[in-house]
Amino acid sequence: MVKSSKPRKSRSSPGASRETSDFSKFSDEEGVSELNLSNHFLIAMPTMLDPVFGGSVVYLCEHNAGGALGVIINKPTDMTIGVLLDRIDLTLEIAPDGVPLDHKPIMFGGPVQIERGFVLHTPIGQFSSMMMVSDDIVLTTSKDVLEAVAHGNGPARILVSLGCSGWSAGQLEQEIARNGWLTVRADPRIVFDLPIEERFDAAMRLLGIDPMMFTGEAGHA
Repeated sequence: MVKSSKPRKSRSSPGASRETSDFSKFSDEEGVSELNLSNHFLIAMPTMLDPVFGGSVVYLCEHNAGGALGVIINKPTDMTIGVLLDRIDLTLEIAPDGVPLDHKPIMFGGPVQIERGFVLHTPIGQFSSMMMVSDDIVLTTSKDVLEAVAHGNGPARILVSLGCSGWSAGQLEQEIARNGWLTVRADPRIVFDLPIEERFDAAMRLLGIDPMMFTGEAGHA
């Protein structure tokens, strides 16, 4: 798990910039994006036919003039946290508060840097490469957060993904303008607590939309 680099635009699919943005890359001199969707969900519209992002909910961690970075929260892989810890020579010694983390699935976070780990978790401690997204959610990309989890003193509420989703400057805004995504402020309960199969519908309900009635018309909040 290492720190990521600045995005480059991909013409092939939404959110598929080949590299991701550095947490501290963009200075005040560069300004900020007029539309700041950090700590928001991106909910794929039915018109989103991309095989990666169709039906997805993305938690957006960073959005500014230089681009955007997020993690898909509702597409599990076949790997569990227990298997991942074993692969990096860690053993889950004590599950925090008795939470059975070893069987928790790893998410497919997106098509960018799929060999690297991205960890969303509740604020606790200080790790080497971390970014406060909100008062409730932190993004960490360094291995030490998993070491803390394995030793029983890490965050109890955690979502681990392999890969992330990245957009270059203006790319996400263009996709939203083309009605590719609905947007709504994120709810940490959906990220950490709800069963994976319920996250899309729950995110839709934050907009006051019944998923059964969803037709793909445009709009965002």
